[in-house]
Amino acid sequence: MEVRYTDVDYLVFSDAASFMASGKSPYERTTYRYSPLIAFLLIPNSIIHRSWGKFLFSASDLLVGLFIHKILKLRGVPENQCIHSVVVWLFNPFTFTIGTRGNCEPIVCAMVLWIIICLMNGNLLQAAFWYGLVVHLRIYPIIYALPIVLVIDPLHFRSHKKPALTEWSSSNGRSNKNFSSKKNFYPHQVWVALAGMFTQERLIFGLISGAVFFICTGIFFYLYGWEFLHEALLYHLTRTDPRHNFSIYFYHIYLHYGHEFSVLEKLISFLPQFIVQLALVFRFVQDLPFCFFVQTVAFVAFNKVITAQYFVWFFCLLPLILPWSNMKLKWEGVSSILVWMGAQTHWLAWGYLLEFKGKHVFLQLWVASLMFLAANTFILIRIILYHRLSPLFKSSPSASSKRTTKLE
Repeated sequence: MEVRYTDVDYLVFSDAASFMASGKSPYERTTYRYSPLIAFLLIPNSIIHRSWGKFLFSASDLLVGLFIHKILKLRGVPENQCIHSVVVWLFNPFTFTIGTRGNCEPIVCAMVLWIIICLMNGNLLQAAFWYGLVVHLRIYPIIYALPIVLVIDPLHFRSHKKPALTEWSSSNGRSNKNFSSKKNFYPHQVWVALAGMFTQERLIFGLISGAVFFICTGIFFYLYGWEFLHEALLYHLTRTDPRHNFSIYFYHIYLHYGHEFSVLEKLISFLPQFIVQLALVFRFVQDLPFCFFVQTVAFVAFNKVITAQYFVWFFCLLPLILPWSNMKLKWEGVSSILVWMGAQTHWLAWGYLLEFKGKHVFLQLWVASLMFLAANTFILIRIILYHRLSPLFKSSPSASSKRTTKLE
């Protein structure tokens, strides 16, 4: 086919794995900008079969479906709604092609969902270990640090007991008019959490997750030196990709590629993303899966570099919020899907003309990026308006009364 099915990244993974199998650095493969762990997992590509990695990533796809079902069952969602939500992931043509094309994102998605399960079961040590590992593997889950720290509160986690979960109920609210009625509840909970930030549970989580991250980073720095540190971590923090991507910033980067960007330019591109992240976290932190979802959508939409694989980051979280949505599939749901797919198809049409036909359509592609950002923002706002807020954890009455007395 003119557009190859196998992802270019899979060829990069495979080549890096073959270098590791022969005792060399995976970074001898140009454009390999990931943790050596991914190349290590794909060493069987050089021993068993070149498709080993695709089977591994596809198995992770199925694992994500299993974790989605487990999370929803823990929250008391009826079986038929659990199945519908799992179907949204497993039978989504976009998501299952990511793994079969050879992209590693399903592994990251499975780890993020497993962290949520660990938190729901009160396993802070496990959650901290996997969180440190997933941030080392792919740096973007660092955006979940603040909501996780805020939600690990003595109001929920007490004496190593399993926290009480707020179960799903059909009477959680028929519309998001309860947004205003609960307006004062969530900010209050956030300020209560900030007032006693340095609790034992939070310190344990931070120390363990930080230790796992730095141990993994230290080991690979010892093995592969500064090349690892730059390619796997620093590159993603300072990345300016002149190639076309869904981001609205790509055209400016393309026009000024090779020139050093000023501090003001870097701040302008980072500041909207940072402000939106803070606003979403402080508004929705108690409803943790929903907070993760809106954070991820906003992070991807406002990022300096956006590729199609990034959409999987929030697609794996979408099924977790569907049982609490009042959005009907027949009209609002279908219209939102068509808006998102239409904006993406419009962008892809210009991208095809640029990439495969050599047409000079950079300006048109940038306009398509603006339209795609508008579509993402519009749909995100609709999802928020139709969502029924539901805190993940129930506050312990005794702990709550103690906290109130202490603050007074």
